[in-house]
Amino acid sequence: MKRDVPRTAERPDPAQWEKLVTRYAWADADEPTAFTFSVVAGTSEDEVIRAFGGDPGAPRQMTFDEAADEQAAHLYKDHHLLGVMTAGHHVIAIEPGFHGCIPEVARRASADGGEFFSVYKSVNARYQVMHALDGSVDGLFDPFELEDAAWMDPQPDVPAWAEGIDFHMETLCAESFALMEHTMGVAIHPDWLATPLRTVLLTSVSELLGQSEAAWLP
Repeated sequence: MKRDVPRTAERPDPAQWEKLVTRYAWADADEPTAFTFSVVAGTSEDEVIRAFGGDPGAPRQMTFDEAADEQAAHLYKDHHLLGVMTAGHHVIAIEPGFHGCIPEVARRASADGGEFFSVYKSVNARYQVMHALDGSVDGLFDPFELEDAAWMDPQPDVPAWAEGIDFHMETLCAESFALMEHTMGVAIHPDWLATPLRTVLLTSVSELLGQSEAAWLP
């Protein structure tokens, strides 16, 4: 069943936007160094886990740091963990990895009328914001590139849902999370990082997606 998802490309009131960005200052701190937060509407935790390549029947309770430490202990193996929880009508997926920044995962998670939004940060200071609706990715970009967009030729494309949003190097993650909340209507809380979540081991990306280059394209 398709969801009737209200869409808006309007930026919030400047004062409200500033408060929203300030509330997410924690996201630009030194820790955690890498993460992907995904918010999914119109589906269940089990379906999100399957879309990411996990088995909903084999969960453990782990905090983000515990998952990150276990992942680090398997640095040279395909060992990726995903924590999920439900907040209102949304499923929140938190990982010390990158499955949530892959367009094909966004398509699968938002299939059949769902909606998906993810914010990704890597240890190499690479960033990505992505949105998908009803199985189609309708925009992804690196907010780092938008800070200097006026000086770039050609200028990077900005999806309609991110038009009018200014990104700044010192607040890239805060602004990305503010945009996520503005788009999806759910706030992200830093306390979730210390909360034991339903956590599953994900299959390797090569097994999940095969050799398809299209899986990595919007």
